[in-house]
Amino acid sequence: MRIGIDARIIAYRRGGITNYIRHLLPALAALDPDTDYRVLRHRKDRTQREAGPNIRRVTVWTPCHHHLERWALGVEIAPWRLDLLHSPDFIPPAFGARRFVITVHDLNFLYYPQFLTADSRRYYNDQIAWAVAHADHILAVSEATRADLIRLLGVPPEKVTTVYEGVSPVFRPLPPDETQKVLSRYGLTPGYLLFVGTLEPRKNLPGLLTAYRILLDRGETRAPLVVVGGKGWLYEEIYRRVAALRLENTVRFIHDVPDEDLPAFYNGAALLVMPSFYEGFGLPALEAQACGTPVVISDRGSLPEVAGAAAVTVNPDDPEDVAAGMARVLRDPSLQATLRAAGPAHAARFTWEQTARGVLAVYRNVIARPVV
Repeated sequence: MRIGIDARIIAYRRGGITNYIRHLLPALAALDPDTDYRVLRHRKDRTQREAGPNIRRVTVWTPCHHHLERWALGVEIAPWRLDLLHSPDFIPPAFGARRFVITVHDLNFLYYPQFLTADSRRYYNDQIAWAVAHADHILAVSEATRADLIRLLGVPPEKVTTVYEGVSPVFRPLPPDETQKVLSRYGLTPGYLLFVGTLEPRKNLPGLLTAYRILLDRGETRAPLVVVGGKGWLYEEIYRRVAALRLENTVRFIHDVPDEDLPAFYNGAALLVMPSFYEGFGLPALEAQACGTPVVISDRGSLPEVAGAAAVTVNPDDPEDVAAGMARVLRDPSLQATLRAAGPAHAARFTWEQTARGVLAVYRNVIARPVV
């Protein structure tokens, strides 16, 4: 087989899709050494080495999210005679390969169009219906996302396969001295409350800030709230809320944390809180659980499915309930111990090897179909 994987987004941004590609490639290389993989990297991508001897870089010029990318990318890849092209960023070219598989991570833009910029709304809303119709098969990262595809876009159930993401083995309980060594570089000591994710409206950071103010006012905590993540779109309201709630001295924003430092951030936290309005998967919850950190999640989207019973759930529409969920963990050592014990065992069920096995099974099934 000759399979292409579109990795152009790595040159543009960090985040969930980039993480998905970076972990899937070495897992596929280890699992499937006989397939000829071609990784489509934008010319600005500075990646020096591919994940295996059977994975070759192909440099392309077509940028991500360009209004002509369907056709421009098709022209670029047509000479390679790919049996299949996998588009983890869900927009495949209109031609250029025999078969097309896409990964849909979430349909946030259909549920909450107000959470996107006008340009982003136009890009996603104009393309998603075409993409799911054009693809030969669709990978969904959770059952919640699969159900959304079927319900909101009328995708036939047999056309969508759920393949969960994985958790890297670097996320694990660390010795306290190893954790503190990393945290010291950021001026942190263990015991803070933690949020990890892109700063954008669907993450519900204004609601979290309101809940945190409630905790402070009621004396439930004096720990700082540490927000780890890059700025997405429409993030300005977050900083306005910090000022309005007089939280400038207790909320720390830390951008561009290297991946290798993240395990220490989880290990040093009293809890991780994800009060998102919508998540297609919610990997930070699993990463925190793998580190033995108690997790508080919203009761929406994929989060209850992914985090399971090893988390406390809250209503993201109600800051009082978010505050109550965090307070419940902070004041109950028995609950903390239960969550710390249950988290690693639960997260261990999600591995990138299993992800690669599921993805590879879809590749083989799609390629084996007769061309109509």
